[in-house]
Amino acid sequence: MNIKQIQTKFEAYLLTEQRVSTNTFFSYKRDLNQFISFLENHAFDLENITDQELKQFVHYLYGLKLSARSIARKISTLKSFFLYLSNTFNIKNKAKELHIPKIEKRLPTFLTQEEVSRVLTYSEKDTSPLGIRNSIMIYILYASGMRVTELVNIKITNIHFDTRFISVEGKGGKQRMIPIPQSIMTLLQNYLQSSIFLSFSHSIKNAVYLFPIVYGKKVKPISRQSCWIILKKICENAGIKRAISPHQLRHSFATHMLEKGVDLRSLQILLGHEEITTVEIYTHVETSQLRNIYDKKHPRS
Repeated sequence: MNIKQIQTKFEAYLLTEQRVSTNTFFSYKRDLNQFISFLENHAFDLENITDQELKQFVHYLYGLKLSARSIARKISTLKSFFLYLSNTFNIKNKAKELHIPKIEKRLPTFLTQEEVSRVLTYSEKDTSPLGIRNSIMIYILYASGMRVTELVNIKITNIHFDTRFISVEGKGGKQRMIPIPQSIMTLLQNYLQSSIFLSFSHSIKNAVYLFPIVYGKKVKPISRQSCWIILKKICENAGIKRAISPHQLRHSFATHMLEKGVDLRSLQILLGHEEITTVEIYTHVETSQLRNIYDKKHPRS
């Protein structure tokens, strides 16, 4: 079996058994293509690759002046790939001892509550069918903290009006239920029952997705890129000077929830993170709150 066939089987494994997200899959694919091209250019044999040859690839990555984060991801891809080779084809795991560079944790950027209020208020000004849809998308992103990929793939059947929850499929195909405020549920009910939702076209009228759109005569969910462009434009018009992405609304949700006293474990569940350490990056936002609480509560302050 040649290396391309092995790569194809690994990619099928990622999709069917690991159930990685689309973005993760294509990251793996790009990293693996780069590694395989390196092997072919140097006439290295995958099944008999040496430790030194593998380290030579890592040195090659450093020579490209990539960030520590990018190199760490590529080495992580190699580790996953060689673990798969070891388990499936009994090829020795030469990537086991590769060192992943330490990544400096970056504090998430987020909007203040006042800035979010401005964005939401401005989003309501466009009362056209598309404008109302766009406003609802932004409201849901901020109210739920869900990822933009989770948002665009919401189906109408995922909305539970009786319990005020929306079920989403997160990373690795893992399902979770996210509580939604009654005010947002009312917006959704009005959106689905009005001519706004039905006015896109006859084909979209029967679509299963909450935010459908026609691509090449086929009904599909709106793209992540479209959401980013919509949010960017609304933020600019609302007077937000810096670049804003849908993921920053997720960070804003997490930040503001912590400011209101939500514990990390609850936040972990809401955001759909496997490890609580992932949400600990948000603890920086508690500093100002901590000062206020200390001054108010400590008997000797």
